[in-house]
Amino acid sequence: MTAWARWCYRHRLVVLLLWVGALVGLGFAASTAGTDYANVFSLPNTDSKRAYDLMEKAFPDSAGDTDTVVWKTDGGSVRDASVKSRIQPALERIAKMKGVGEVAGPYGGDRGAAQISRDGRIAYARITFTEQANAVPKDLVQDVVDTAQAAERGGLEVELGGQAIQRVQEPPQGLAESVGLLAAAVVLFLAFGSFLAMLLPIGIAIFGVGMGLFGVQLLSHTTDIPDLAPLLSSLIGLGVGIDYALFIVTRHRRGILRGVDPEESAVTALNTSGRAVLFAGGTVCIALAGMLVTNLRFLDGVVIGTSLTVVLSVLAATTLLPALLGFLGPRVLSRRQRRRLAEQGPERERASSLSARWSAGVQKRPRRIAALALVVMAVLALPVLSLRLGATDQGNDDASTTTRKAYDLLAEGFGPGFNGPLQVVVSSGDTAALVKDIQATKGVAQAGAVPARGGVTVVQVVPTTSPQSKETDDLIDHLRDEVIPQAKVQAHVGGVTAVSKDFASVTGDRLPWFIATIIGLGFLLLLVAFRSLVVPLTAAVMNLIAAAASFGVLVAIFQWGWGLDLLGLGKEGPINAFLPVIMLSLLFGLSMDYQVFLVSRMHEEWVHTKDNARAVRVGLAETSRVINSAALIMVCVFMAFVLSGDSGAAMAGVGLAAAVALDAFILRTALVPAAMHLLGKSNWWLPPWLERRLPHLAVEPQEEPEPAPDAGEGPASVVHGYVRTADGEPVGDASVTLLTKGGRRLDGVTSLADGSYIVSVPEPGAYLLAVTAGSYGSKARQVVVGDGPLVYDVEVAEGEVDAVN
Repeated sequence: MTAWARWCYRHRLVVLLLWVGALVGLGFAASTAGTDYANVFSLPNTDSKRAYDLMEKAFPDSAGDTDTVVWKTDGGSVRDASVKSRIQPALERIAKMKGVGEVAGPYGGDRGAAQISRDGRIAYARITFTEQANAVPKDLVQDVVDTAQAAERGGLEVELGGQAIQRVQEPPQGLAESVGLLAAAVVLFLAFGSFLAMLLPIGIAIFGVGMGLFGVQLLSHTTDIPDLAPLLSSLIGLGVGIDYALFIVTRHRRGILRGVDPEESAVTALNTSGRAVLFAGGTVCIALAGMLVTNLRFLDGVVIGTSLTVVLSVLAATTLLPALLGFLGPRVLSRRQRRRLAEQGPERERASSLSARWSAGVQKRPRRIAALALVVMAVLALPVLSLRLGATDQGNDDASTTTRKAYDLLAEGFGPGFNGPLQVVVSSGDTAALVKDIQATKGVAQAGAVPARGGVTVVQVVPTTSPQSKETDDLIDHLRDEVIPQAKVQAHVGGVTAVSKDFASVTGDRLPWFIATIIGLGFLLLLVAFRSLVVPLTAAVMNLIAAAASFGVLVAIFQWGWGLDLLGLGKEGPINAFLPVIMLSLLFGLSMDYQVFLVSRMHEEWVHTKDNARAVRVGLAETSRVINSAALIMVCVFMAFVLSGDSGAAMAGVGLAAAVALDAFILRTALVPAAMHLLGKSNWWLPPWLERRLPHLAVEPQEEPEPAPDAGEGPASVVHGYVRTADGEPVGDASVTLLTKGGRRLDGVTSLADGSYIVSVPEPGAYLLAVTAGSYGSKARQVVVGDGPLVYDVEVAEGEVDAVN
């Protein structure tokens, strides 16, 4: 990537104009074309799908979205003239609106009488638009809402429900994304201390997500894309876009602080961290593509949308970012850093004191930390034992919304099952006998057949329980397995509730295969990357632990209702059936990012020193701060989607925020390093026969080999001196290692009893001198060797951990 990064850096204006032109062009095309999202929940080879196919042939659906106006009077009846005189004119005005096809109210004959509750206090009218919900103009929907609710008075409540109505009560589009970006900006500013450096990851995320959303909008005209796809695409795109740019900018700033020219620093950052970003983005896309294993058609559009946004975010990070770095030059550092660099020269790199102390603490108490982390994760995972998959509806909306109030009024007036009727589609047999059998079935509030058409009869069945209850699921199974076969008719149970149940059942059945696929894929990738069997096995176990704990949090919040009122997320219910697949895909991809970033530094140290304790300690000390910063940004972005107004997106946001937080703050910075300390050198074990057969995959490029002195000439020079404590006491048996600036080992010795050491230097230049001295920890310093020997004394302190890069 060196040549590509250098070209982008030097031709920065061209690169920027290309990206701006592409964003504006895609935005113009998307706004002109509009949207055509389609939620395809029906599944092949399911009973609900067969019912749907029969109805489509006999009752071709030419109408648009159907919504509901519900009203309730506190006293008297909805048939009273005082109520009718207010409601009927409002319904007539709504019926005359352009874009409204039909209004079916309760004041028109016997058919309308069924739309009034038995106690006469609640009634409803059905409004059928000429377009589907996503195509109905929001201005029209708002006029319908305002006209209906204008009929309210003291003692008369009017509410509205339906998909089109739900769209106008959502928060302004982009609110969740804006809040997420603002929270990420605060974290980035605290991490970088520079306003301009903070803007870089934000800008990359905006370009990547913006083009991804416009692309998804255009693709909705060519394939089935669910309306949840753009929300999930922006959620994931913001998270990975900011994180990927964070890794590259951090590496670039590090290079400038060490005195490297800005262009060379940017090229090096793209050739190292940029490669890691490509690897990480590829693993996320592969994990997302793993959803296709489930063969759930609804998820195909989600895979397309999220994968496209991730690809564009990676492309922006590896092309647009080096161009922006070229515009900023050294201003990517804060003013204080630039001033210190000018006055004091290049600074040595070292891990933060907090990271170093934590890393040393994990090494000293690995069993205690591992046990504590496991207990925390196990407690959080306990609720997953009661996980129940299903589908959310407007009964899960916030209690203050008109859709939730309409849902509750219909349930109060016509029974809990009225909001999710079943449709038994009969193609042959005695329908009258079937209706009687269904009416006599426990759990059925009412059942009636509509006039047959094309040899197909539809029996509308209203359960006594709500659409999301387990009793309704049991009723569907009972109708399919016993009532219909005993009636000796050819019939299938369909409807939205039945489709949701079949979707949840199929998802649950295929989930183990999906988990096995992504865990196996992750194992193979890490096996090739780190040449170890234990490291990928540990990662697989950690991914399962993280998944269980994050789903436990989801169940506690959304299924048990803990904290729902605090978050303003409505009523408890089952977990969306599609969420486990989406969450596991993304958790796999993101945890792979953190695992690679953490273990690659440990692996590098292991290759150089063959000291597992040092490798784990140094790797954790140097990477934990960046991992935690990246995770904190993702948590902020994901949690912001609670404000999206979409219950599915809010559930995904909370679930992913919990998954990332647990994975980064507990697993990667505590349990993983503690386990690696306990496993010792076996972390890096790989059978020789497997070593010979595995392909070589380098996440970051290997350092170019440096020229060695001619044979027989011996070293060009040496570095010698003493290893002492702060009090001047000699430190014997200290391991002294000379490394290249890239970390390749050149020579190593053990200090004598008086603390003296001497290491060979192949030629003049800049090197790293690393010292490890038992309880005194580790330290690394840059040394510059000229034509002659260099005298360099090293002072060590208790528990010190210093970075080696």
